[in-house]
Amino acid sequence: MLIFFCAKYYLLKIGSDEKLEKNIQVSMLCQIYGKMLTKKQYEFINDYYNNDLSLSEIAENNNITRQAVRDIIKKGESKLFELEEKLAFMERTLKQDKQLQEILQELSKIEDTSSDKKIAKILEHVCQELSCLA
Repeated sequence: MLIFFCAKYYLLKIGSDEKLEKNIQVSMLCQIYGKMLTKKQYEFINDYYNNDLSLSEIAENNNITRQAVRDIIKKGESKLFELEEKLAFMERTLKQDKQLQEILQELSKIEDTSSDKKIAKILEHVCQELSCLA
């Protein structure tokens, strides 16, 4: 899950490079919904997007054609995007994370301006707890 939580920040910030954005999306979706794919779809998508193997390398490793690898990956990608469209888990997670970051920023502002040490200590504790969720 580490790749998912690290990659979501890049996905929120890149926006301009559509190919990179798609690669990150597929990688994240594979982590979320990978168990819903066939073993080959998961293995090939993981090799292609996360292990940076080419279609030819995957084909050679599995004694099949490059076209067959491409077809398996495309079907797997379609399944991942279909699942996300129906379940929207990644979208909700990204929205929640963005909201959590905004809350942390606001708490930091309060903590910085607070003159009461007890309130500052409570806010610091809350910030630490929320940071664990981010």
